[in-house]
Amino acid sequence: MEIAYYKSIDSTHQLLISEIKKGLTSRSKCIVADMQTNGIGSRGNSWIGQYGNLFMSICVELKQLPNDLPLQSNSIYFASLFKDILSEEGSKTWVKWPNDFYVEDKKIGGIITTKISTFIVCSIGLNIKQSPENFGILDVIVCKEEIINKFIKKIKKFISWKKVFSKYKIEFQKSKNFNFHNQDKIISLKDAELDFDGSLIINNKKVYSLR
Repeated sequence: MEIAYYKSIDSTHQLLISEIKKGLTSRSKCIVADMQTNGIGSRGNSWIGQYGNLFMSICVELKQLPNDLPLQSNSIYFASLFKDILSEEGSKTWVKWPNDFYVEDKKIGGIITTKISTFIVCSIGLNIKQSPENFGILDVIVCKEEIINKFIKKIKKFISWKKVFSKYKIEFQKSKNFNFHNQDKIISLKDAELDFDGSLIINNKKVYSLR
């Protein structure tokens, strides 16, 4: 997989989407930046970028993903794979439903995904050097190049959703101490039940991450 490095960029996510739309990218690719000036967070918010943190986007062809993966929950899938990489480095990072990286009770990063043509664009922002006020930082020292390469190798292993989900559903219990945003409403996860397709059942209604 081609990996393109930038010192500073507006948004790795938007650049990769633009390249796909223009036909400049026809296979899997990864874009990495030391600094991101207009990163995209959940619900269209900006992800605050600080120099030296991890900002990356990967586009993966749909045919390279496991057949049992519910596409509406692919952010959980990719976040879980990436968290496993961090765990192998000794981190206590966990994934708050559906797309946030936490250490203890502090958010240290997040992931967003977008389907474009025959690709899923997966973008990750992670505080590994410094963090804004009220956010946390990764609890271990890592080499960006190493965890990026390990993440790419992990994706290529074609790990099934069933296997990823079996681990995530145990970790989901931590999410119950938090809230999430749904259609501009803040909803408690305390009584939410996690369904096999990655959705939540809240008050007998299914809620998907759609991120």
